[in-house]
Amino acid sequence: MRRQTDRKQGVLLLDTRESTPDHERAVHQALARSLATLLHTEVVEARMDAHDNLYYLPTATLIDPQRYQQLGITSIEDFFGGLVPHPYMATKAISHPLPAGGLFPQGWTDDFARHASDALLKGYTVFSRDDALAAATLLLRDGPLRMKQVRASAGRGQEVLDSIDDLERELQQLDSHDLALWGLVLEENLKDVETFSVGQVLVAGIVCSYYGVQHCTRDHQGESVYGGSDLVLVRGDYDKLLQLELEDPLRLAITQARTYEDAACASFPGFLASRRNYDVARGLNAQGHICSGVLEQSWRIGGASGAELLALRAFAEDPSLQRVRASTHEVFGETTLPADATLFYQGDDREVGRICKYARIRDYDHP
Repeated sequence: MRRQTDRKQGVLLLDTRESTPDHERAVHQALARSLATLLHTEVVEARMDAHDNLYYLPTATLIDPQRYQQLGITSIEDFFGGLVPHPYMATKAISHPLPAGGLFPQGWTDDFARHASDALLKGYTVFSRDDALAAATLLLRDGPLRMKQVRASAGRGQEVLDSIDDLERELQQLDSHDLALWGLVLEENLKDVETFSVGQVLVAGIVCSYYGVQHCTRDHQGESVYGGSDLVLVRGDYDKLLQLELEDPLRLAITQARTYEDAACASFPGFLASRRNYDVARGLNAQGHICSGVLEQSWRIGGASGAELLALRAFAEDPSLQRVRASTHEVFGETTLPADATLFYQGDDREVGRICKYARIRDYDHP
């Protein structure tokens, strides 16, 4: 067993996806360099020896702890991201219970939904077409529902549906094998939504917790997608974050994110995460009532990771620093960079077109 104080011999980008767009690969490489700076090491291109003591930067949540133990990933000190036992645990599928009698994949547990019930919106996770139709019948009694493909990100892969006929048309487009493995989310649809980001990261012995708000932008097809986050980050855990002066909706969002995370720790044996981010939505349901709940988790590199690592570096360089503001920005088309921007990518990506990604440290607070 390695000691926590053992210095890492390098940071290795671990791309586990079938394909990665150019703009995302550039961001991942920049984040790997930032992590190497924090860990006082360097980025390496490959694992040279079975006994290498490396720090890993996975591009997605890792699945199957035994597999990655062979690489030396045994604790949150070994990688930036998350590790879960079964595929569905890596997606927003965990955010809702099954409909009564619903089919479920290997490793499914109802314990998570019970533990996290106070943090969840009304909805269901389904793994078959028949269960999707049954769940939708229940949800549509109260108003429109939102269908979510569980592996989509940045606000994509979602449709608001008003009827069973609408759902049946959407289900015809889905692969039954993927549905059985990964699942599909059906959730009450909220209007006038504000989305909070709540999270925590741990790198090089520094714990940083944060809250913030997300912004949307339009891509080149006119679709509303993730456009960045404004964050307030503190040195320390969620208790330190809750000591700040916070408005009630934000305090509730942090509490719900914490409840959701505690449920994962209690329900998923082998779960590890050094990067934890939760999207918490607050909006009006079909009856006009205000609702708040965690939409999904991100136990992997995310849109806010550039700001997270800038803050960690600031905390590492100034031990007296207790709080910082940081932001991430994703801009489609031409843009002029602020003077204090840390650029991660700017160019013409083959998949999404002209895009610019950068982060900023906005201000510092000392004791």
